[in-house]
Amino acid sequence: MRTYGRTYNADGSWNWVEVQTDANGDSSYVWITTLVQTLLLNPNESPFYGNYGIPAQNSVLTQLYPDLYMAQTQQQFAGYFSALLLSKITAPEPSYSLNLVTQSGVTFQEYVPIPQ
Repeated sequence: MRTYGRTYNADGSWNWVEVQTDANGDSSYVWITTLVQTLLLNPNESPFYGNYGIPAQNSVLTQLYPDLYMAQTQQQFAGYFSALLLSKITAPEPSYSLNLVTQSGVTFQEYVPIPQ
């Protein structure tokens, strides 16, 4: 299995990086990358998965967080991890906190800034 993730450079440009299942058959990083990319998507932005994405830009403008979409995203990805917790953070900048434990027991924590 494989997926692609966007990485941003210091100059503001971005690259696509391929993430694949490792030699032991563990796809944890594929699902982590897919989850992070889903948090960066707007609804219906993906041509393959129209139900993935969070209306973050609209939420920043209206100052209302998309709790329903966050709960839906957490529910969509919960089966791929031993534990998954998505939460919103308002300071110092609006972002999502991603805390999870993979099926192999690896703990992962990341902050995903809301695209503006």
